[in-house]
Amino acid sequence: RVGSATSQSSAVINNRLQELVKLFKERTEKVKEKLTDPDVTSDEESPVASPAKPVPAAAPAPPSGGEQEGDKPAGDEHYCEMLCCTFKSQPWMNHLKNYQFPSSIDPLTNLMYVLWLFFVVMAWNWNCWLIPVRWAFPYQTPANIHCWLFMDYLCDLIYLLDILVFQTRLQFVQGGDIITDKKAMKENYLRSQRFKMDVVCLLPLDFFYFKVGVNPLLRFPRCLKYMAFFEFNDRLEAILSKAYIYRVIRTTAYLLYSLHVNSCLYYWASAYEGLGSTTWVYDGEGNSYIRCYYWAVKTLITIGGLPDPKTLFEIVFQLLNYFTGVFAFSVMIGQMRDVVGAATAGQTYYRSCMDSTIKYMNFYKIPKTVQNRVKTWYEYTWHSQGMLDESELLVQLPDKMRLDIAIDVNYNIVSKVALFQGCDRQMIFDMLKRLRSVVYLPNDYVCKKGEIGREMYIIQAGQVHVLGGPDGKTVLVTLKAGSVFGEISLLAAGGGNRRTANVVAYGFANLFILDKKDLNEILVHYPESQKLLRKKAKKMLKNNNKPKEEQGAPGDPLIIPPKADTPKLFQAALAATGRLRGKGPLAQLRWRLKELKAMQA
Repeated sequence: RVGSATSQSSAVINNRLQELVKLFKERTEKVKEKLTDPDVTSDEESPVASPAKPVPAAAPAPPSGGEQEGDKPAGDEHYCEMLCCTFKSQPWMNHLKNYQFPSSIDPLTNLMYVLWLFFVVMAWNWNCWLIPVRWAFPYQTPANIHCWLFMDYLCDLIYLLDILVFQTRLQFVQGGDIITDKKAMKENYLRSQRFKMDVVCLLPLDFFYFKVGVNPLLRFPRCLKYMAFFEFNDRLEAILSKAYIYRVIRTTAYLLYSLHVNSCLYYWASAYEGLGSTTWVYDGEGNSYIRCYYWAVKTLITIGGLPDPKTLFEIVFQLLNYFTGVFAFSVMIGQMRDVVGAATAGQTYYRSCMDSTIKYMNFYKIPKTVQNRVKTWYEYTWHSQGMLDESELLVQLPDKMRLDIAIDVNYNIVSKVALFQGCDRQMIFDMLKRLRSVVYLPNDYVCKKGEIGREMYIIQAGQVHVLGGPDGKTVLVTLKAGSVFGEISLLAAGGGNRRTANVVAYGFANLFILDKKDLNEILVHYPESQKLLRKKAKKMLKNNNKPKEEQGAPGDPLIIPPKADTPKLFQAALAATGRLRGKGPLAQLRWRLKELKAMQA
C-alpha cells in the first residue's frame, strides 16, 4: 500500500540522517574537547617495540623433479635437497667452525660452564671410585693395563683443560664490580686456594711407575679435586626446578661410597691375613667385590650376624668398622632427614595452616558448609600455585626483581585494558607490583549489583558469569581468561562507582585485583595519566548509561517522523460534508482526496 511504502522510505532516510548526525556530533565533541583543554593527551596506545625489518626473500630456485622449491629465506636458514623435496637442515658444522670461545665466563649463569663441570666431576668420580678398587682387588692386570692408563690420562687431560682454559676465564666480583679483564681473572685464580689444590691434584707421581710399577695409590692426589664437585652441586641445584631430588641422590651416593671404601678395606685386610685363613676373612669364593660389599653393608649398618674376629688385627679392624659405621650411619640419617624436611617444608606449612584453621572453625562452631568451602579453597590454592600467598615469596626480593617478575606474568594482560592504553608505561609498571592474586570457588560472588566498586579484576585463569535480567540470574555474558571488568569503578565519582551487575565465578577462578587506593597512590606521581584516565572513565560511563542508538530501538527519536493519521474530528467533518451534496470547501477537499487516492492506486 501507498502508506506502507511511504513509511518504509521515510525510515530509510531517517536511518541515514541519524548516522550523519551521529558522526557530526562525535566530531563536534572532539573539537570542543581540544578547544577547552589543549593539553589533553591522545587516546593512542603506548608505543611498542618496532618490529624487525623484513628480510627480502631470495629468488625461487628452478624446479627439481617435477616440483618447484619455495623461496629460500635469506639469513641463517639453510636447506638441503633430497630426491624431489627440500628439507631444512641445521648448519652445525658452520657454527662449529665459526665458534669463538668466550673471553670471560659467568660461573653463576653460564650453562656451558655447568656442563664442563659435569665432565670434571665425572673424571673426579672415576679416580675416587676406581683407585681403591684397583689397589685392593686384583682387577688391574698386565692384560688390561693399557685400558686403565688410557682412562687415567684422559681424566688428567680434563683436569689440565679446566686449569688452563676455564678457571682462568671465570668472572669475579671485586668492590661491587664484575671483573672481566683477562689479566685480572688469571691473577685472581692464581691467588686462590682453588689453584693450589688443582696443582696438587696434577702432581706427576706417575714417573714412579718406572721404579715401582703401575701402583694406583700414586694417583691418590687426583681425588683432591673436591672443590669442583661442591661447585657443581651448587650450580646444578640453582638451575633445577626440584633440587631436593638431586640432594637425595647425592646423600645416597655418600652412603654407597662409604660402603664401597669399606668393602675395599675388608678385601685388603683379608688378603693381608690370607684369603680363607680364618672364618672372619673373605674365603675367596664367588665374586670378590659383591661378597666384600655385602660384608661392609652388614658391618656399617650394624645388622649383626657376622663371624667373630680371631686375631688381634681382626679385632682392631672390626672395632674401627663398628665405630665408623655408627658415626657414618647417624650422619647419613640426619642429612637425609634435613633433605626430606627441606623438600616438604611447603607441604608442612600448608598442613599446619589448614589444621589451625579447622581447629578455629570447630571452636566457634562454624557451619559445615562453610568449613567445606574453606577446605576446598585451601586444597585448590595449594595444588594450583604451590603456595597460599604469592606475596610472601616475593617480599624478600628487591623492587627491581619483583618488577621483572610482574612484567613477565601480568604485563600482557594489563596492557590490553582499554582504560590504561595511552598511559605512561612506568605507571603501568608500578601498578603491576600492586596486583594481588585471589582464588574464587565455584558460585562465589566476585561482586554484587549496587556495591561500591573499589577494585578492578583481571581474570588470570577460569571463567566468570555476568548476571542480570529481572530475576538477576540471567547470564548476560561469560568472561574468560584475559578479560577485565570493574575498571570504571576505579575512577568514577558521584555515584558512578556502583556495580551494575552481579559477577559469579563459574568453576574455580583465579583473579588479579587492583585496589582503588593503590591506584590513587600511583596516580599522584603521574598527573598526565591521571587526567587521561579520568577522561576515559567519564566517556566509558557515559556510553554505558545512554541508549544504544545503533540498534534502532522502538523508543528511538526519528528525525523525519512517519506521516500521522487523519484526525478523527477532521474525518467527521468530511463525512458531514458528504451529506451536504458536495457543497462548500470541505466537500471540495474530500473530492480532491478521493482523486489523489485513485491516482495512487
